[in-house]
Amino acid sequence: MTEQALHTSTVKISLRETTSDEQNLQISAYVAQPQTPGVYPGIVVLQEIFGVNAHIRDVTDRIAKLGYVAIAPSLFERIVPGYEAGYTEADIEQGRQYAWSQTTVGELLTDIQASINYLKTIPQVKPDSFGCIGFCFGGHVAYLAATLPDIKATAAFYGAGIPTRSPGNQTPTLTRTKDIMGNIYVFFGLDDASIPPEHIHEIETELAKYNIPHRLFRYDGANHGFFCDRRASYNPKAAADAWEQVQRLFSNVLASNVLAG
Repeated sequence: MTEQALHTSTVKISLRETTSDEQNLQISAYVAQPQTPGVYPGIVVLQEIFGVNAHIRDVTDRIAKLGYVAIAPSLFERIVPGYEAGYTEADIEQGRQYAWSQTTVGELLTDIQASINYLKTIPQVKPDSFGCIGFCFGGHVAYLAATLPDIKATAAFYGAGIPTRSPGNQTPTLTRTKDIMGNIYVFFGLDDASIPPEHIHEIETELAKYNIPHRLFRYDGANHGFFCDRRASYNPKAAADAWEQVQRLFSNVLASNVLAG
């Protein structure tokens, strides 16, 4: 597929239609879309604990170059507007606190739905063809986002804690598996200390139990964050294979709106 030239921007998304709050709450989001005229599926990109930083913007651009309109909402906007961090130990500790103690499932799903609603206002976007992709904390959140009716295809990378917790310490996210209505691909590194093998097995078992169209990928020698080329844990081989699988998922499902096996 020929890569597209892009138009990129940072936008403000109103939450007025997706929240009962009287305030006109807004979140920021990074948007990348092809300059070539056409109608394209929409993809929501869900950040790691480091915010919508250079890596997440790069992933958003890479997706858009393939022929999608991609949007990366700031999932910490309610806590720290404009948050963007590096990969130091201090950044990791701060990001974890924001992610697990100061976000909630309800607010995250509200922000993702608002991002989808924003995409629907763009003439270039197919109104019934949406997917999402997430990494680290965003991989966990992508598993939650897969339960939204608009989401037809989900790629969830190394989301820790899915069988044991959810943002805001609510019921484990795994209990929502039955509500996934689209196709989901999940990606794990087998050297990832934050995701024990039994958690991967539990996720796989639950997806099969409810007949969710899915594929689960395990990468030998890959650690947490293996897709991010700005982290020491970057694994080029695993990242390249996972990227191919993501392209296949989005192309098969969103181009035709038919679930891939």
